[in-house]
Parts: sequence; structure tokens; C-alpha cells
Amino acid sequence: MSVLQVNSQAKIQPPANQSEPLLKKARQIALAAQEVGGRAFLVGGYVRDALLGLSPKDADLEVYGIEAEALLELLRRFGRVDCVGESFRVYKLVWQRRDKHSGDLQRYELDVSLPRRDKKVGAGHRGFLVEGDPQATVEEAARRRDFTINAILCDPLTGDIVDPFHGQDDLKRKVLRAVDDKHFAEDSLRVLRAMQFAARFEMEIEPSTVELCRTIDLSDLPKERIWGEWEKMLTKPQHPALGLRAGHRLGVLGKLFPPLEAAMSREGDKLCRALDNASEEKVALTYERQITLLLAAIGVFLGGEGTKQLLDALGVKTLANYPVREQVLALIDNAAVPFEFYAHQEEVSEGELRRIATRCEPRLLYALARALGAVEAAEWFINKMRALGVEEGPPVPLLMGRHLLEMGLKPGRQIGEITRAIYEMQIDGTVRTLEQAQDAARCLFESE
Repeated sequence: MSVLQVNSQAKIQPPANQSEPLLKKARQIALAAQEVGGRAFLVGGYVRDALLGLSPKDADLEVYGIEAEALLELLRRFGRVDCVGESFRVYKLVWQRRDKHSGDLQRYELDVSLPRRDKKVGAGHRGFLVEGDPQATVEEAARRRDFTINAILCDPLTGDIVDPFHGQDDLKRKVLRAVDDKHFAEDSLRVLRAMQFAARFEMEIEPSTVELCRTIDLSDLPKERIWGEWEKMLTKPQHPALGLRAGHRLGVLGKLFPPLEAAMSREGDKLCRALDNASEEKVALTYERQITLLLAAIGVFLGGEGTKQLLDALGVKTLANYPVREQVLALIDNAAVPFEFYAHQEEVSEGELRRIATRCEPRLLYALARALGAVEAAEWFINKMRALGVEEGPPVPLLMGRHLLEMGLKPGRQIGEITRAIYEMQIDGTVRTLEQAQDAARCLFESE
């Protein structure tokens, strides 16, 4: 069929409530484009997610038949337009509206672009000259997309689908397939996208696409782009371990993460089960702690040095000022503690329990223990930590430097030495009040 002939068997229906902001704006732009001889289509993830019955959270609009400057002027009628990119511009249409329920002012962005034409001008992931081509056909533009499931277009005015590469069939069959081998291989990041899409949408990667991915060099990929795909693979799917299995098949782990490749070959089933369990345990945690738990669930099977290599390859140190790397390594070092303490609970002192809270976050260690299958031990452990008031972290020091100054001690190294010594007593439980801490401190500096 002609590429602009719609598939009459599938539609994305325009919402009954036309106040849905992104789609309403897309319809307005499509109407304006139509009036000057152009045509606009929703593309990529919006269409894919809508066909899967998901709720798309952002939208991309591709406009055909209108030159770049004319498109920019058209868009300015609908709100502020931010231009991103040099040779290939994406127009970010930005507007605000007040939520009718909460009264809060909401900010919206709609990405609008011309069909893109890529020209390989150098080696690696960034070796492209990307230009807009308003005269490109739908098929030409769609051919440059990564997977058939992302090469489906939708007319926002009618809901009609344009599907030149049969992406709907692959969606139904849960198959991830490259659109075009030549274009796919030009961008090595697409191999990692295959890994995370396989997990997010629980898809099987089509065999020839697997073989294609295995031939692509990944050494040009910067750490931040690698982490971007890994972050999605870890946090978006219900079963992130599907991404690791896909990465194993695609050769990604062997090329970028050798210790993880070795662990998958050695005990992949256990590793994957722990990662999926950790994904279930992460729900009540803040985002940066979710990431920490998931990486720790993998790291347990790599050991300390292997985990350092993984974190180095991902470029992960902190997120939102939270020490992800430090906590991941601490969790790995202490992963066996809940089980060991539970097995010898009659011999475990309160001081030993409190001291664990100074090394890593007890609630994360609890979640990791559950992910590793030590559920009974984990429950015993967290109940003990909760009873001691250190479920969230170590106790706040009773004695501070200012207390010592008030007691007549002069500023100097001795202040730090004494406060550290008293804190150790507090951890052990021999000091429980500020008064006891001050008495103990007085004994220390008087003895000197």
C-alpha cells in the first residue's frame, strides 16, 4: 500500500475530553499545518504507548511539507517556542495552564520537528549530521527510526494510523525488530535501547536483530548515554532482569561490563531473581535509593571489585546528592549481616546492631536481604533496628563539639578525638544520655 494510506483496522481515538493538554495542542498544530498545505503526525513513543493501552506522558509531533522557518512562525502562535539543536532543530512548544481540580499552574512541553535526514560524517555514536527535510516521505522518515514499534505514526486529527513497517504486528506479537539494518547500525546506542525495550515491554528480540546488535562496536558510547539506557532498564520494567538477559544475548555485557557477563554465565538465574525481587522491594523507597538497591542486588554477585568496575562503566557516583556508589559498596560488604545476625541472634549485641547503621542504611540492607531470599532474617533484622531507633540510619551524636567548649575544653584536635570516642560509647550503649556523655568526656580529658 502507499505509505500514506492509513490502516483502517487501527485507530488512536482522539480523547472525548478535548482538554487533554498535549493531544489538544497537537490537534491545534495539525489543523494549522493542514491550512498551509502541511501534515502533522504524532510519532514514536506516544503512538507506541497509546497502542499498548498505556498513558503517554509526553508527545512528539513530526510536521511534513512546511519549511523550518515557516514552521517556527506557525508554532509561535501557540505559545513560547524553545529551539534545541543546531543543524537539526527540535521546537519545544512550552505553555502553562491552571489545573481545574488543584488550581496549580501546570507546565507542558510538546516536541515538534521536521522529518529528519541523517548523514554519517564521522565515526561513532555522535558522528552524524542531522538535518530537517520537510519534503521527505513518511516512509523515508520512518525508515530512520530504530525499531518497528517506534516507526508508527498517528494523525492527531483523525486517530488514523500510518504503519509502513508493520510495527503494530510486532507490538501484538511482542517482537522487537530493527526497521533498517543499515540505519540501525549507524547509531550504537540503539543496541542498549534494545536491551531496555526488551525489559520494559517484555519483548523477544527478533533473531536477525540480535545478530545485528552483536556486530556493532559500543566503544564510542559515553558513560552518560550508557547510564541513561541502564537507568530506564532498571527502573521502568516490572522485571528488569529481562534487560540483563537481553544484554547477555546482544553481547552488551561482554563488551561493556565483563564482570557482569561472567556473573550471568556463572549464576545468571540467581542474579536475575535477586534483581527482580529487588524491583518489588523498591516501591517504598526514594528514587535514588531505588537505584542503589537495584545496583546492590546485581553487585552482590560481582563482589566489591567487580561492582566498582560496573559503577565506573556506568559513571554512577551520586544521584540528587545521595551517595549511591558509597552505599552500593557498603550494602555489598554487609549483605550477609541480617542472615548471620539472625542465625546467632542470642550473641548479637545492641552495639553491633547500631554499628551496622553507621555503615549502610538499615532499610536498604533489609530490602536487599529480602531480595536475596532471606525473608525471615530480614524481618528479624529490621524489627531489631526499629526497636533501637536506627531503622532510618545511625543515632544522632549526643555529644557535640560545642558541649566540650562549654565544658572549658579549648579548640583543637582533642575536640574531635573525644567526640568520636564518646560516639563509640553511645553506639555500644554504655552512654545513653547527654549527661552521661559529658561525664564520660570529662573523664577522658581530665585523664589527659
